Parts: sequence; structure tokens; C-alpha cells
Amino acid sequence: MSNFLFTSESVTEGHPDKVCDLISDSVLDALLAQDPKSRVACETLVKDNQVILAGEITTAARVDYGKIARDTIRAIGYTDEEIGFCADSCEIQLLLREQSADIALGVDRSLESKSGEEEQNGAGDQGMMFGYACDETEELMPLPISLAHKLTRRLAAVRKSGELPFLRPDGKSQVTVEYQDGRPVRIDTVVLSTQHEPDIAMDELRQAVMEKVIRPVLPGKMVDENTRFFINPTGRFVIGGPVGDSGLTGRKIIVDTYGGFGRHGGGAFSGKDATKVDRSAAYMCRYIAKNIVKAGLASRCEVQLAYAIGVAKPVSVYIDGFGTETVDTGRITEAVKKVFDMRPASIIRELELDKPGFARLAAYGHVGREDLGVRWERTDKAQALLKALDEN
Repeated sequence: MSNFLFTSESVTEGHPDKVCDLISDSVLDALLAQDPKSRVACETLVKDNQVILAGEITTAARVDYGKIARDTIRAIGYTDEEIGFCADSCEIQLLLREQSADIALGVDRSLESKSGEEEQNGAGDQGMMFGYACDETEELMPLPISLAHKLTRRLAAVRKSGELPFLRPDGKSQVTVEYQDGRPVRIDTVVLSTQHEPDIAMDELRQAVMEKVIRPVLPGKMVDENTRFFINPTGRFVIGGPVGDSGLTGRKIIVDTYGGFGRHGGGAFSGKDATKVDRSAAYMCRYIAKNIVKAGLASRCEVQLAYAIGVAKPVSVYIDGFGTETVDTGRITEAVKKVFDMRPASIIRELELDKPGFARLAAYGHVGREDLGVRWERTDKAQALLKALDEN
């Protein structure tokens, strides 16, 4: 289809699922800060005023998990007991144990290492991961998810600054973009829902959100007289966060990636150390796809990697240019194999994934985050790809 509408959504850090992602990644950061070799698979569940941390952790670090959870909840903005979920009064339950020794056998030393090849870690699990890039925005992300994230980040910013003091932490956005001949031409619909204090008039809230959140974010040339805006369309959003809905780590994987543009292997990111290829290989896929687009080899690109547990090298590498490729995708794939080392330990070194800093990714996207300076958003391999193609 060349003419269509496409919609993506984003949620704020106060959304119950994102509260969980932030807690899980804050735990990971705290452990990595003391022990870069920590093996972490931490999931969080929140409901009402209760928090449960569960999973498998093997580490030399010593941390106060309850304090990490409370500090994270406090930073998000849940500090008022009247809301029903509060950093200081919430009940915290820990269900954490060490990583399975059977899994560690293959992760600590890969199948190839046992056969006499270079010492490498094996993949922490089987599975497939995807990365995507396109030339619709400066950060090479699809426009709908890029705008949706900007709206929720702006919503959180005006709440935290006190510019709109009647806002509460929970919220979400949705942006529908019209495409013609496969290119974005206008914004068709914007939906924004925000939790708020009970005494604010809805007309006042809608006007303030339009003026302080939506208009400063949307590119004026993409908005016309037919663009539709729905601000708190149900009319009231006082009950929110974990009181309004339960939250769980890893339940917003499309928000975390490309907003539905491009496929997803199904594995969540938050709370997992980088030996879990669900996370590290997905970042590598984005790195590869972005460099392919930057090199001018395609205007849209999707990369898939697949792994077997305990094996370092990916079992398959697949690249799709959706017909926009300027070179045969088979040749691009061979160039990618020459330029990028896709073994887990090499990915960790290349992308510096054994260091803390994951909590800052837990809300508003793990990809497209040029604002954070993460290494998988670099385009420093574009020239190397072109050189590898010339050598083929």
C-alpha cells in the first residue's frame, strides 16, 4: 500500500507498565554499578499499593531492592497517598533467586569456545530480534512513534516543572499519520489522555494540554484544518497508575521500539542484562539498520538476527529493504557480516552494555534516543559498509 493511515502510541513513565519497566531497569543499573558481570532477569508487578519484584539474579553486588523501588516510584511522581500508590507507603515483596545453573553453562562459555574457537559468551536464550530504520525523521525513526514519544515526554515535563500542576503521572498519547506514496504528508489524528487532579475543569485541562503540550510538539506543516484532536476523550481520568490498572514489566514492547512499523521478536528489554539477546541483539539490529539507511543503501530497512541458546554466532541474518534498497539485499547482508560482530560478548563491548544507564531508556523508547548518546544510535559504520560492498 502506498496511501494509508498509520498509528503509533506512547505512554508516560507514570503508566503502570512503565513504572514496572523503570523499577526493573533501576535494579539492573544498581547491580551493574557494583558488578558489571551481573546476570539479571528482574520483572516487576504493581497493583494498587503493592510492588512485587520477581526473577533470577546472580551478582556479587549488594543492593537494597526495596529502596531502589521506592526511589524510582518517588522520582516518577507517586508521592501522594491520596492517589492510592505512594513511594513511601507501598508494600514491597521480593521473589528473587539466582540464575539457573543450566542456563549459565551455555552463557558463560559458548559452544564455539568449547570447540576451541575464540573465547566468547553464548546467547542467553534462543529467539529472533528485529531492528528498523527509515529516513522519515532526523533520528531515522518512523514519524508516528517519534511524535507520540515527544508528546508523552512533553506531558511529563510540564507536570514535573509545575507548569501544569493539576496533572498526575499516568498518561498516554496516540498519533495517526497519513502517508501518500509511502511518505508521511500530514497528521490525521492525535489522542492524548492524562491523569489529573479531581477539581480541574475539563475545558481548562483540554485548553492547557493543547497549548502547553500538543502545539509545541507537532510540526505545523503537518497539521491542517482536518486534523482531529481528542484530549481526555472519556472526560475524566482521576483514577490512574497502578490503582486504575495493574502494571507488568515488558508489556509495552511496541512502544519501546518502532510503534508497529517493523516487526518485533516478542522479547522485552527491561530488567535484563545484555547477555540476554532479547535486549542486546535488538539494539544491534537497530544499529545495523540505521547504518544501512545512513549509507544510502535503503530508505527503509529491517534487520533480523536469530540465536540458539549457548551459541555465540547468530544462526541467521536477514535484511529487508522493502523494495527501497539501492543494492541487492544479499550483497548488503554479506557486507553487514563483515562489518558487524554479532556475537553477544562482542555486542556488549561494542555498545557498552555492561555499564549502568538502562533506566533512562525504560520510558519514551529504547531506540531513536539520540538525546541520550547511546552507541546503537551512531551511524559510524556507514562508510565501512560501503567499503565492504566495493570489496565484494
